[in-house]
Parts: sequence; structure tokens; C-alpha cells
Amino acid sequence: MHKEEFHLKFFMCVIQSRGLVRTPQSTGGEASTSSMLIQKSSPEIDNMKYLYATDDPGSVEGIPILKTEWIMTHEEHHAAKTLGIGKAIAVLTSGGDAQGMNAAVRAVVRVGIFTGARVFFVHEGYQGLVDGGDNIREATWESVSMMLQLGGTVIGSARCKDFREREGRLRAAHNLVKRGITNLCVIGGDGSLTGADTFRSEWSDLLSDLQKAGKITAEEATKSSYLNIVGLVGSIDNDFCGTDMTIGTDSALHRIIEIVDAITTTAQSHQRTFVLEVMGRHCGYLALVTSLSCGADWVFIPECPPDDDWEEHLCRRLTETRTRGSRLNIIIVAEGAIDKTGKPITSEDIKNLVVKRLGYDTRVTVLGHVQRGGTPSAFDRILGSRMGVEAVMALLEGTPDTPACVVSLSGNQAVRLPLMECVQMTKDVTKAMNDRKFDEAMKLRGRSFMNNWEVYKLLAHIRPPVTKGPGSTHTVAVMNVGAPAAGMNAAVRSTVRIGLIQGNRVLVVHDGFEGLAKGQIEEASWSYVGGWTGQGGSKLGTKRTLPKKSFEQISANITKFNIQGLVIIGGFEAYTGGLELMEGRKLFDELCIPFVVIPATVSNNVPGSDFSVGADTALNTICTTCDRIKQSAAGTKRRVFIIETMGGYCGYLATMAGLAAGADAAYIFEEPFTIRDLQANVEHLVQKMKTTVKRGLVLRNEKCNENYTTDFIFNLYSEEGKGIFDSRKNVLGHMQQGGSPTPFDRNFATKMGAKAMNWMSGKIKESYRNGRIFANTPDSGCVLGMRKRALVFQPVTELKEQTDFDHRIPKEQWWLKLRPILKILAKYEIDLDTTEHAHLEHISRKRSGEASI
Repeated sequence: MHKEEFHLKFFMCVIQSRGLVRTPQSTGGEASTSSMLIQKSSPEIDNMKYLYATDDPGSVEGIPILKTEWIMTHEEHHAAKTLGIGKAIAVLTSGGDAQGMNAAVRAVVRVGIFTGARVFFVHEGYQGLVDGGDNIREATWESVSMMLQLGGTVIGSARCKDFREREGRLRAAHNLVKRGITNLCVIGGDGSLTGADTFRSEWSDLLSDLQKAGKITAEEATKSSYLNIVGLVGSIDNDFCGTDMTIGTDSALHRIIEIVDAITTTAQSHQRTFVLEVMGRHCGYLALVTSLSCGADWVFIPECPPDDDWEEHLCRRLTETRTRGSRLNIIIVAEGAIDKTGKPITSEDIKNLVVKRLGYDTRVTVLGHVQRGGTPSAFDRILGSRMGVEAVMALLEGTPDTPACVVSLSGNQAVRLPLMECVQMTKDVTKAMNDRKFDEAMKLRGRSFMNNWEVYKLLAHIRPPVTKGPGSTHTVAVMNVGAPAAGMNAAVRSTVRIGLIQGNRVLVVHDGFEGLAKGQIEEASWSYVGGWTGQGGSKLGTKRTLPKKSFEQISANITKFNIQGLVIIGGFEAYTGGLELMEGRKLFDELCIPFVVIPATVSNNVPGSDFSVGADTALNTICTTCDRIKQSAAGTKRRVFIIETMGGYCGYLATMAGLAAGADAAYIFEEPFTIRDLQANVEHLVQKMKTTVKRGLVLRNEKCNENYTTDFIFNLYSEEGKGIFDSRKNVLGHMQQGGSPTPFDRNFATKMGAKAMNWMSGKIKESYRNGRIFANTPDSGCVLGMRKRALVFQPVTELKEQTDFDHRIPKEQWWLKLRPILKILAKYEIDLDTTEHAHLEHISRKRSGEASI
């Protein structure tokens, strides 16, 4: 134990004995002493005080503790609730619409109201700002109800020529000043955000002109002396530099993949080649990720034009695919695709080439605006909600010296970046492409984009791998362990094919560790895993059996099949199985081979990773069901649904689905609740039924409490709601493990498989001694996980300290800090933890960091 940690724990024991109470302010994420508040609750003290602990040792009343940095009053502790009093925020959506914009608008409105601010809708984008009148209307809590699941933007968007002129911006400033609005949240693309920055930089001059013209008073000018601007990027193209994902991108990928999956079946029936054109005039992100998610034969993107002889190469590749037994070809084209001279490459050009050279039955499908439509995915709803909360905080904390910022996503972290730094870099990409500096354009897109491109180039290579001779060929086995999860097959496909490309012999093991013990093992070829990317479940078969009882048989088969490395794709059993293999090395030398665990479980409970393959698909399944249930409840009125989700003791699915579906409560094991909490939730719903929103949605994680079961909660709500609301219950069950994997899970699994196999090849070479593999160091048995902003390998033995084995969950879980957002958006009176809000970074720092997924 660190000295500071000991001091804190010792101090806590002493103050508890003196009637002092600890109030934790950080829920989830890395434990941090800098976010610990200690409340002095002595009844004799009228003005309650808080001690804020930092990492510097000090003392209070002679007790050695962490140094107290400052003392906050009770009122200051509740600053988030009063931060917006006397302030007004306007929110607008501008430019092209994107699914998830409504989630962001809803969060801005509700969190703004929560802080005490007045919040205004600006209808029809900047045009509404210029025209004023009824286009700028005050929002209420209820006015954003039922917005989460709607695509597009409820408050409207429009291209506005007037705002590009100073006269238009002068009218917009007048409309804001008259309503006392000095905080503007703009949700749109780089053009919309650039306009907002221009507006802010001119603000003082605009006020001066308005005052001179007698349109505003000196007092109004003083009250509105500066304008705060925060941008949220809403764009399906994901073309804005500085953020890993823009609002709407994931939903657009959902639409594309739904169509690709549908087209695949008809293409196989008729042995056709399909050329699919997706959006992306200047950015190839949608095309690139689609190609990874569906195993396309070729992709054309504007950032990386093909070589001069691409026609020959493309035709050769398509021919080889058909020779290997495939009945279809898929080619993805971004609408802005070009060759090295800048000449456009159109979908019709490609079709004509394939028909003329190969004679294949070829069809073109241009997806168009269908990509913008439909229901937003769970990812975009959560992203929009998180970004909306962060935007309000950034606005209300802003000063005249604070630069306009954009709220971005880096890994799973919200960050604030200077708006114009991001805009400039986005413009630099376009300039680099116009100047034919395509390598520079790829680098400016960021490490994540480049990683996608590198993995695509590897997996699209379908020529038979050339082995370098028997001495250089290694044998790697791939297996699934635990419950099935969507995306497992994509991970297996990626692992197998990358292994073959590297010249390895790749084996697949059926039925997990049980199959490894029984010798259910066969060699995989390139075509063996063809078409696996979009298939749900586990094609290899998977069981929860752990290896310890079968070490002898497993060791014998490792020797028999000459297995030199093991890739284990699965959930908590895969992780605990890895720990058992490490223990077994003491007894069986055959187990001294490198292994890596790729987390794949709907529960998202594997230590060492913030995300698991399959969790996104399960989340979307729950979300879709909740949407339908809310629709039913809205129709019947005065009805509350209690939904039970999977996850074991891990409340990830219940919490994130609650955030994405707009639930009134989400009961989880990690946040204990009592009968008083249940009573408070019932009372909350009773009050809700008095409003225009006469419905309720409550989620319950399956193992949140052994006594407060789904039936118990249903019966309680039914009894307490008599005469006020009806109750219904749904147990979603194993439908959460089924279905076709989402684009996120396909892409995540594909990249995880590629990274795991690259690591494995290096580790096998590192462990080669005296003609055999011998790996006995902790770092030869790892979990590959997403941690904040990076994919990292962590020894399974080091993760033991971070694991609650009794409940099969990590001791620290990042998503717990999002639970206050869920409660605030459901209109509960709670404190918003502001200790972990993002601080302004610079884009150069982000670019130099580790790559995210």
C-alpha cells in the first residue's frame, strides 16, 4: 500500500469514529485521491464544510492525512445545480443532419435546466438564429421527451447564406442579446463550427454596432459582453479531425451494413459482383470501415488513391476470389474516390471495367441519403448524451479568455479541443489531397484511420500466402471460450487470415477448452473463414469449461498438434482460463506457450478492457426492444415497464441501455439500492404521470440484488402504482447474445484479431529456445484490451488484483461515472460529479498519443 493511500485510509477510520462522513466523488475509472471529498457532518456546525484531499501528505488535528487543498462550503459542493443560474444557453443544429443529434439536444436542454440555466431551441439552424421570432423558443424538460430514438434533428437544420454575411450575423447577435443568451451550443460539421467561431470573434464589434444603431441598450451590451461557443460535431462522414467518432457515424454504418448484408444474400444466389457507393465526398471513413466490417474485396477512398495499374490488380483479385470458391464479390466506393491524378473513380466506371474485362454479372447500388436516416444506434445516443453534458459544462465554465472549443471523443474519453485547431487540421487534410500529398492526408486523419487502412490492406490480400520454409512456420491455435457473443467470428476470421499471411499454420479449436482436451482441432485455410465477419454467435462452438481439470489431455494435444501459441476469444471464462494456464505451467512444460485473450462477451466484464466484443450488439438489441416498449407505453399511457437485462453481476448493459433508451432507473449490483431507493423511484414515476410524459421505463440487471428480483420489483411497482399507472415486465434473456454483429463489434473484433496475431508472432519468436517454444514470463500470457485511449496487452497475472472473482467483475469500471448523467436526464435531484470533466487539450497532444480503436 502506498504511504498516501495508508494515510487516507487511516484518516477515514479516525474521522468515522468522530462522526465525520466520507462522500466519494469518483465512481468508476482510475481511483484518484484527488477526487475524494470528506464531509464534516457535525450537527453543531451550521455551515457544513468539505475537505478536498490531494496527493500531498499533511495533517488535520495532528492526524497524518493527505493535504487539504481547499475547503468548499455545502453550497459550493452543489455548484453544478446553481452553475447556470442567471445564464441562458441556445442550442442549434446546422448543416447536414446526423442520427444522434437529438440525443445531444436533449442532453443540452436537460442538463442546462438542471444547472439552473434557461435553455432555448434555435429552429432551422443559423437561419433561425438570423430570423429570430418563433425560431428561438425556450425549451422545457418535457419538450425533449421521446427525442432519443428519432433520427435527423427535431429542431431542424438549414443551409444559411445570410449568416455568412456580416449583416446576417448582426441580426443573429441582436436576437440573442434581446433574450439574454450568451452561450451557444452548435451541433454540426466543420463549416457550421467555423461560422460559430467567426460569430464569436466579431461579437464585441457586433454589440458596438447594435448599440450605436439604438437596437440594444448599454445595459444589454454589458450583460452580454462576451459569447461562449462550444461545438459538437454532427456528421455521418466522420470527417472532422480531433475526434475518433462524430455524432451520426456509427448509425450511418448501421444503415450501410444492413444493406450490405441484404445484398450479400442475393449476390451469392446469382454469383454477382456488387459495387456499393457510400457517402464520403472528402473522407473515406464510411467506405473503409464498411469494407472491414463486411470483408469487401476492394475499397476506394479519396485519401489513398489506388496505384496506376489498379484495374489489372482489381480484376486479378476478383478472379482469385472466385477461383477459391466464393460466389460473390463486394466492392465499396466512397463518393469522393479519385485516382492519383485526381480524376474521379465512379461506381459506374468500376462496373463497366468488371463487365468488360471479366464478364461478371455486376450491379451498382448507390446508398445515398438512406445513410442519414433511421433510428440512431445506441453508440450515437450515448455519444450525443455524453457530449451534450460536457458541452453545457464547458459553456458554463467558460470565460472571455476561453477559446471556443469542440467536445471530442478520444477512445472512450471525452476531451475538449480548441475549435479552430481542429477546423484547421480538417482543412489541412483537404489541402493535402488537393496537392496530391496523400501520405500526409492519411497521417492527418489520425492513427485510428491509419490503423483501419493497414488492417484492410492485410485482410484484402487474398493471394495464397507464401511459406518461408518449415523452419520459419509457427503453429497457432484459435478458440472461443465462454458464452457466445456477436463478433467472435469476425475476430476468428481476422486472426486466422493474419496468421496465414504471416506464413503461420493456424488451427481452430471447437468447443473451447473442452475441445482442446478432446482433440477437436483442425487446420484452417483462407477460405475456411470466408464470410464469417457478419455472422453472429460462434461458428467454432464455445463452452464455459475451464482447463484446470484437463491439463493432462490439453498438454498432450498441444504436443500432438505442435501448438506454439494460443489465441483465446471469450469472456470471463477466457480470462480465468488464462490464469489457470499460467498456474499449470508449474506442472506441465507443454503449457509454457504464449497466449492472448481477446475479450468477447455481452456482459463487458473482462478485467483489462473497457470494451468487449459483443457488448455493442447486445446493447443495440436491448435499445431496440426498449424503443418498442416505450412506444407501446406512450400509446397506452400511464404504463411502466420493468426490463431485465443480462450481464451477470456487471451492470454495464443495464446502465448504458438506460442512458441510450432514456430509462427512469437502472438497478445494478455495483450501486447497492434499498427499499427506500425503490420507494423514491416509485414516487418519481407517480410525479411523472402528472406531466405530459405518462410512461416509465425501468431496467434491472439480472443479478443486481438476490432479494429484489424482477418479480419483486414488478409486484412492488404494481401495488404502489395502483390507480396511477400499470406495470409490465419483460425478461429479454438470450436474445441479447444473438443477432448479426454491429459495425462497431465487427470492426473492433477484426482489429483486435489482427493485433493479437501480430503480437503472437513476435512473442513466439521471442520464446524460441533450443528448438522449441518455452514461454514462462508473466508477459507471455496477456489480455488485449481497450484502456481509455489505447489498445494494450496486460499480463493476466497483473490483472488479478483488479478483479472481484466472487462476482466476476473488474473492481474499477469506467462507465460507472456515467450513472449520474442517466439520473439527471431522468430528472432526479442528485449531485453531478464535476471532478472528471474534460479539460482543454491541444490537438497536437492528442495526435501524438496512442491510437484508439
